[in-house]
Amino acid sequence: MPHSYAGQYLRIDLTTGEIQIQPIAEADVREVLLGSGYAAKLYAEELDPTLDPLDPRAALYIFNGLLTGTYAPTGCRSSWCGRSPLTGIWNEANVGGHIGAELRAAGVDGLVLTGQAPHPVYIYVHDSAEGPVAEIRDAAGIWGLDTFDAYDALLAQTDAKARAAVIGPAGEALMPFAAILQGGREHSRAAARGGMGAVLGSKRVKALVARGTQKPEYADAGAFRATVKELTPIIKGQQIGASRYGTTGGMTGTELRGDLPIHNWAGGSFIEGAHALSGQVLREKYVIKDTFCHACPIGCGKLIEIKVGPHAGVRGEAAEYETVAALGSMLDIDDLEAVNRANEICNRMGIDTISAGSSAAFAFEAFEAGLISLEETDGVPLVWGSVEALFKVLELLLEQRGAGAYLARGVRAAAAYLGNGSEAYAVHVKGLEIAYHDPRAFFSMAANYATANRGGCHLEGLTYWPMYGIAPDAWYTTPYDRFADDGAAAHAIAFQDYMGLYNPLGLCKFAGKVGALYEHLPALIQAATGWDIDTAELRLIGERLFNLKRLINLRLGITAADDTLPKRLLSPRPSGEAAGKVPDLARQLRDYYALRGWDAEGRPSTAKLAELGL
Repeated sequence: MPHSYAGQYLRIDLTTGEIQIQPIAEADVREVLLGSGYAAKLYAEELDPTLDPLDPRAALYIFNGLLTGTYAPTGCRSSWCGRSPLTGIWNEANVGGHIGAELRAAGVDGLVLTGQAPHPVYIYVHDSAEGPVAEIRDAAGIWGLDTFDAYDALLAQTDAKARAAVIGPAGEALMPFAAILQGGREHSRAAARGGMGAVLGSKRVKALVARGTQKPEYADAGAFRATVKELTPIIKGQQIGASRYGTTGGMTGTELRGDLPIHNWAGGSFIEGAHALSGQVLREKYVIKDTFCHACPIGCGKLIEIKVGPHAGVRGEAAEYETVAALGSMLDIDDLEAVNRANEICNRMGIDTISAGSSAAFAFEAFEAGLISLEETDGVPLVWGSVEALFKVLELLLEQRGAGAYLARGVRAAAAYLGNGSEAYAVHVKGLEIAYHDPRAFFSMAANYATANRGGCHLEGLTYWPMYGIAPDAWYTTPYDRFADDGAAAHAIAFQDYMGLYNPLGLCKFAGKVGALYEHLPALIQAATGWDIDTAELRLIGERLFNLKRLINLRLGITAADDTLPKRLLSPRPSGEAAGKVPDLARQLRDYYALRGWDAEGRPSTAKLAELGL
């Protein structure tokens, strides 16, 4: 594809078994890129707001980013998009690893799945001399397996060099925060948030398997190679901490800044616990080797093994920061081995650890308030710091019995079921449990969480980065004050528009921490596609995509009243650097709507839509 981008995707009707190859117009890609950008474009065109997320007619959109499968640094990501069964609104669950690169090597940029198979199946995509081939294969003998065993079985049935993205028993049971896992035991990476594993399960699809032999073409291969060669050592140098210690290497610093959630967001300090859960301790005691996604120079993944003690036998991908916060500090647990065992359970069964941890913390607090009985927990008291209680909650969640019958629906639904003031400690935005960075420690995260298109998502606007000296200064040059409401909305918008490019490009946001990558994005894209593109156009695309997803959510019933934060995050932390600090969300939202060109109801103006080509 010299000097152009010509793509294609597979549209599969699982009810009839019909498979069509659909072209992707270059003009569309220039407007919204690929990945979740192109998925949002298709979804907006095809959206029927009356369809339940698990209705067979509802579509699941799976798309690689524009640079996925290339050797651009971290060019590995794919997005799994549609309507969330957890929130009822737009959702994109993004995953790295190798499945996206393998799909591109098979000759396709994505798939759109509709309908429901008559029996459990998996989809096998591979290349041939005539082009890409998709097979809908019987999943008898694989349905019911956990994600690790299913992964091994799928490769045995297809190709030892294939890659697979798989749902576990939670997705089969349609749990609203079921995840999709790729990589098996050795390199578990999850498209976790918002329950896209349940959407796949509702279609009776156990997995997507891909195997390809094609190599990407570039408009200017020499220029692409030169840009990558220049970028790679910069990224490696600036991300050396993540390479060495993984995402939990910053646990103690996060706790120091008042950013680490503790005791279901009600605590203030966890100094010794944060150290005990840190990547430094993990590295010293348990790491076997570093793991890398496709084309990644960082290697933040850590393969670990626990050889002795009550959790001996745990071997696999180490728990990441969000998981350690979810299953550790949120519950006052400082046992790193127990947290990693719990992480293995979540990965095997296929659930989002962020939602699982929030549900457990909510359960602990509801038990403390007398709203959950011992009868509902098999006689196990749900007390803070109890490893036994953590494992019991996970068991009940996964079996959807006892208290797990409502906890498995997410904290919003659980609070609606229990009532009696439990809404005060159900910490979510728009039904999505909030990720583990505190807006009381970084005020601009308040505006980000309240307006993020999939709910309580930190990744839509990682506005705490400047505090750690890792922001792309060229994108946002205004001096940063983490406890200031003045400028917080502008800061949130700038980062939302910037972060919104990464899933559509297929690049990892960890690489986006490095300013040099932002500065080199136009050169990478131009060398790949032949487009004459600059940072101004990229800014416009980022803004266009954020507004497009807002339009989708408006059609799904979201209003300005939903742009809010739970009461707990608007109450001060009791200790630590962020003690006594509370963002003024009302002020931030007034500024935010005005700067976005939205009206008081949170709707983009006609002029703004025209400016963005929407």
